[in-house]
Amino acid sequence: MSQKLLKVQQIKSSIDVDKRHKLTLKALGLGRIGKTKIHKDTPQIRGMINQVAYLLKVEEIEGEEKK
Repeated sequence: MSQKLLKVQQIKSSIDVDKRHKLTLKALGLGRIGKTKIHKDTPQIRGMINQVAYLLKVEEIEGEEKK
């Protein structure tokens, strides 16, 4: 089954960033510049991405999620 996925990459440092934003990055599985994670396209993930969008690069991809 094909579904929308989001490829999220951190492109800026989290130094001098609000603590809540650092925790959001950690929840997304990020924390270092250049680290990439793939997430399902859900409202919860979109909300977290919107909160720290200034630190990220996001691409929509089609595909199947690995189990």
